[in-house]
Amino acid sequence: MSKNWYPIINEKTCSECGKCINFCKYVVYDKSKGNKPVVINPADCVDHCHGCGGLCPTGAITYKNEDTGWTPPNAKVGQGDE
Repeated sequence: MSKNWYPIINEKTCSECGKCINFCKYVVYDKSKGNKPVVINPADCVDHCHGCGGLCPTGAITYKNEDTGWTPPNAKVGQGDE
């Protein structure tokens, strides 16, 4: 688990499909919000796991302190957290 690594959701590009919430078995996301991904337990995220980000169909998930060069596989060119 990590204190400095967790998902960051771009609300502008998130489609609220719920894939990230359903994938994460570490309860990083608030399941009471339906399919809207809200990070409530960032310290429970597994250090350098890209599982939820890899599933995101819109590439809306990045990670705090990403240092591996990973980029969201479904992100559109020029998409960012503005």
